[in-house]
Amino acid sequence: MTSTALRASQLSRYNDDAVLSAPPARLLTMLYDRLLLDLNRAQFAQENANWGVASENLLHAQSIVTELSSTLKTDVWDGASGLLSIYHYAMEAMIGANIYRDVNRTKECIVLLEPLRQGWHDAASQLPVQATVSGTARTNGTLGVG
Repeated sequence: MTSTALRASQLSRYNDDAVLSAPPARLLTMLYDRLLLDLNRAQFAQENANWGVASENLLHAQSIVTELSSTLKTDVWDGASGLLSIYHYAMEAMIGANIYRDVNRTKECIVLLEPLRQGWHDAASQLPVQATVSGTARTNGTLGVG
């Protein structure tokens, strides 16, 4: 194994460990951080007519929104249905941004989701330090939040 491959393997393991040991609030902020990173990368790629990279990032962003939607407990929180509507709208906009190569739809998603990202970070910073997540919250790493 080359030193570059070894380093990549070590970094991947470090990222996996960071995700697997993060408390729930941190996992949520990590997802939002990666979501906005993907959208910003997609916007840059679209502006430079790099459609493959744009598509890859938009598809990854869609995976994150799917995860956020599927884990939202609409029966526990009154505002959950409104947030779910935002996720559905953002998903449609990302699909359109990808199909029609429409950078304006990508920008719209960024404008829509960035305040949510910041709000979740603000809320998480108000929580007391939590114990790490046990092995029950393991993922397969497809979302790449590390």
